[in-house]
Amino acid sequence: MLDTASNQPVLPPEIARRRTFAIISHPDAGKTTLTEKFLLYGGAIQMAGQVRAKGEARRTRSDFMQMEKDRGISVSASAMSFDYDTFRFNLVDTPGHSDFSEDTYRTLTAVDAAVMVIDGAKGVESQTQKLFEVCRLRDLPILTFCNKMDRESRDTFEIIDEIQEMLAIDVTPAAWPIGVGRDFIGCYDMLRDRLELMDRADRNKVAESIEINGLDDPKLAEHVPEHLLEKFLEEVEMARELLPAMDPQAVLEGHMTPIWFGSAINSFGVKELMEGIGAYGPQPQIQSAEPRQIAPDEKKVAGFVFKVQANMDPKHRDRVAFVRMASGHFKRGMKLTHVRSKKPMAISNPVLFLASDRELAEEAWAGDIIGIPNHGQLRIGDTLTEGEAIRVTGIPSFAPELLQTVRPGDPMKAKHLEKALMQFAEEGAAKVFKPSIGSGFIVGVVGALQFEVLASRIEMEYGLPVRFEASQFTSARWVSGGKAEVEKFVEANKQHIAHDHDGDIVYLTRLQWDIDRVVRDYPELNLTATKEMMA
Repeated sequence: MLDTASNQPVLPPEIARRRTFAIISHPDAGKTTLTEKFLLYGGAIQMAGQVRAKGEARRTRSDFMQMEKDRGISVSASAMSFDYDTFRFNLVDTPGHSDFSEDTYRTLTAVDAAVMVIDGAKGVESQTQKLFEVCRLRDLPILTFCNKMDRESRDTFEIIDEIQEMLAIDVTPAAWPIGVGRDFIGCYDMLRDRLELMDRADRNKVAESIEINGLDDPKLAEHVPEHLLEKFLEEVEMARELLPAMDPQAVLEGHMTPIWFGSAINSFGVKELMEGIGAYGPQPQIQSAEPRQIAPDEKKVAGFVFKVQANMDPKHRDRVAFVRMASGHFKRGMKLTHVRSKKPMAISNPVLFLASDRELAEEAWAGDIIGIPNHGQLRIGDTLTEGEAIRVTGIPSFAPELLQTVRPGDPMKAKHLEKALMQFAEEGAAKVFKPSIGSGFIVGVVGALQFEVLASRIEMEYGLPVRFEASQFTSARWVSGGKAEVEKFVEANKQHIAHDHDGDIVYLTRLQWDIDRVVRDYPELNLTATKEMMA
């Protein structure tokens, strides 16, 4: 086991074996396929689904919403737990589509590391760069997987250079590809001198591994065609001279990323990546909180909600709060204090996720992610403890970039619509604002695709057709300041004022000029584009 930050306490073995990580990438880089293969290797599923396959084989296990299954994209972060080797992996698959990036940002507060998936042909794309910057802010260790090597892809050095330049991080090759596209036959494991050969015939089969004693071993020539061997030997020699060697401490500090190459759809390179996560990924880390940090080895249980998902099971109107355990050893039936309301909650039916399947969680340790079914008591940002008033910090909520008014198809069902919207607001799927003047609601989202997702979910989950219409407003800002100043401001700007689902005051704007005017006329007020998810 690696010694992580030297000042961190030695963790109990059950906590030390946990690896909690998110997979981040641009849409279509193969992230959900990679997740499927992780589950396949973890023995969690017998046959991996493929996003692009036909019919039943296409039902990937980690996409559970009808819309995800229809479109072949992931729109909400799903969590899965499984064992691999001696490790317990808690994996969070995030939506790559930029319209859902807020869900992803919040998810990154609940993990200790990120696996960045890039497409061998496209390299670092815009969304990857955005997500990477969030990881940077949190100093998350990053491991990189370059996918789709079995298709025509770019030169290996070019890909590594691009990562180093665009993301300002050192890259060390953990493996080196042999051939690209049709010629791609496998990888050389640079950390353990092994040749990994890909079997194109059976996509669910583990690659064949051949021990090699260094690059001058004659066995190499037996398995690698001559025209590829020469180029490969030359590249590895250059890589060893030009690129930094693996430094486990630099990886944990987030300054270096090891890169593996492979083809997730062919189950190739995935096993090596998983071994890498076990060997170089961090153990559960200290969580920032007020008034003090939470260390994973503390005896008392603490955890926080980073995501709420409504209606995961369409047969039951349930809400599941995804909770990242920050410390202690949780047992089913425990009473925990809900810090925001100061009320005790008996956690009698917590669940562990395996994509859309779930099982009762009898216990959980720091680092694990469990689901707590509830009826709206738990919100994003809430902390659960064994009595101490600690609040986990740093879970962001962003101002929406697109605002539309929403109307029910049937005016008699306005009450039902309000209930549905409040549910989505608590889930973090959208911002819902109730204007002070007039009826109806204004819904704010980060990307246009979210309106489609909301409309389809409201119709499917509540049987309520709705239509979204253009709004005169273009953005929203949260208002804070002294009570008297805020009241004076609200009185003077009634037509711009709304309240969010927490009851906080929001200023709806049409132009940047509106914001500039407030800053000028009310210097003692603060207008903010983000609001921390306060418990």
